[in-house]
Amino acid sequence: MKRIFLFITTNIAILLVLSIAIKVLGLEPYLQQGGLNYQSLLIFSALFGMGGSFISLLMSKMSAKRMMGAQVIEQPTNATETWLVDTVRRQAEAAGIGMPEVAIFDSPQVNAFATGAKRNDALVAVSTGLLQSMSREEAEAVLGHEISHVANGDMVTLALIQGVVNTFVFFLSRIIGQVVDRVVFRNERGHGPGFWITSIVAQLVLGILASTIVMWFSRQREFRADAGGAKLAGRESMIGALERLKQAHEPPLPDQLAAFGISGGIGQGWKRLFMSHPPLDERIAALRAAS
Repeated sequence: MKRIFLFITTNIAILLVLSIAIKVLGLEPYLQQGGLNYQSLLIFSALFGMGGSFISLLMSKMSAKRMMGAQVIEQPTNATETWLVDTVRRQAEAAGIGMPEVAIFDSPQVNAFATGAKRNDALVAVSTGLLQSMSREEAEAVLGHEISHVANGDMVTLALIQGVVNTFVFFLSRIIGQVVDRVVFRNERGHGPGFWITSIVAQLVLGILASTIVMWFSRQREFRADAGGAKLAGRESMIGALERLKQAHEPPLPDQLAAFGISGGIGQGWKRLFMSHPPLDERIAALRAAS
């Protein structure tokens, strides 16, 4: 429920900012032509939808460091940091990507994440809880999983998908608002309160439905990253790491980073539609079934 609540409140904020921007910048006339100028609206929606998504992607490394308090290892100061940097370097070379920044964030959670706008300029971070709880083989598999996310371009792919979703949610919500304003409230000139209220409600509903598409893609790329981690560190090590995560039962990463972590929540019924990760049992079964 927390993820859904944050999603709804975020979309309300986005819609309000966009609505204010339209009026302040004097863009409203360009979106109307006997009602709505659909071509202008689609272009406008794409600029905001795709632009916002990719701006977030470009800021992802900086945001992740600040949000998680991740400390980048500039120069290893102990054996664990040396092993961590060496392992990431070896796996990055094997995956054919540039050396990512390596960081540690202070948390009892057994987790890790990767982020960044470019395959050759990414960030891989692990928690202190992971380093303390997992064996070197298991931790190496987790790192392989995160390196695979980077090598597969998952951050860019998800940003692209989210941008397309944002575009059509904003576009369709305003069309629905226009129809309701004209048919129900019988407003024949400009946009009345019915348009704005209906657009907000439509964006919330469409946004929630569209988020299930983004989460579906996220779950599919987790299987790919698990397979990549198994290739880089060994299948049994990857299975062992996932088994260790099952035992941890720790809270997930913040919602902004959840889709880029190693762990995932447990969902049943309709909640499964909003999961960024497949259940750990399914991921383990997929690895065991792989030849």
